[in-house]
Amino acid sequence: MTARIRSILKSQKVIVICSSILCVLFLMALFAPWLAPNDPVVVNLAHKLQKPSLIYPFGTDHLGRCTLSRILYGARISLGFAMLIFVSALSIGLIIGIIAGYIGGWVDQLLMRLGDGLMAIPSLLFVLGFVGIWGAGLKQVVLGLIVVQWVYYARVIRGMVLSLKEQNYITAAKISGSSTWTIMKKHIIPNVLPSLAVMGTLEMGWAIMNLSSMSFLGLGVQPPTPEWGAMIHEGKSYIRTNPALMIYPGLMIMLVVVSFNLLGEALSERFEVKRR
Repeated sequence: MTARIRSILKSQKVIVICSSILCVLFLMALFAPWLAPNDPVVVNLAHKLQKPSLIYPFGTDHLGRCTLSRILYGARISLGFAMLIFVSALSIGLIIGIIAGYIGGWVDQLLMRLGDGLMAIPSLLFVLGFVGIWGAGLKQVVLGLIVVQWVYYARVIRGMVLSLKEQNYITAAKISGSSTWTIMKKHIIPNVLPSLAVMGTLEMGWAIMNLSSMSFLGLGVQPPTPEWGAMIHEGKSYIRTNPALMIYPGLMIMLVVVSFNLLGEALSERFEVKRR
């Protein structure tokens, strides 16, 4: 048994390492209230821009707030809302992709032309316009990113469904009198799940980058709520005198995005899934 575990760990080293890093980061976000050494939003100008110490392990920002505490609480926003964007966009894309691919006809044409219209607009430009209409804020950014992202899932899932519905076992299920819902539940959805797992790991990095980008521009998370992109925005004025204010949250974003991307690549090789 031990030899088998060692063999799995050796052959799937990238998956194990990246999964472990992401699990640790998600646990840090989940237990941030207990791990954070200080209150992340309390202003103490007497302690501003302090160097790392026992009380402030990562130092303090320009308002005397604990940088480590803000990074831990910022993980809850960056990771939590990125997961919300992924789950919501995937759910919408899964439903629309299966309906368009399996039913076909005018339903397929209508849904795909709607998707083509959204894809014609660059995603960040669309979100900027969305925020410009409805106002700056985390909710508006999250909703805008969901509206943009579901199209990609829907098109990929539609392509897989078009291929799957021509298989002999689908034809046999139709002949046996299985309902459309039964065929989708038992034969279509289980066969697209491996591809969705790969897409999810790759797109989570996209969601975090875009969420952080909007906060960096001042359109997403609003002060004093801690978020990695917003922390980089706040620290850019001190890039010469105290670059750590930008380096720490920047490293967290890089670590998460690289881990998700490497995990996605490893899973694509493991399940032999082609990237879109």
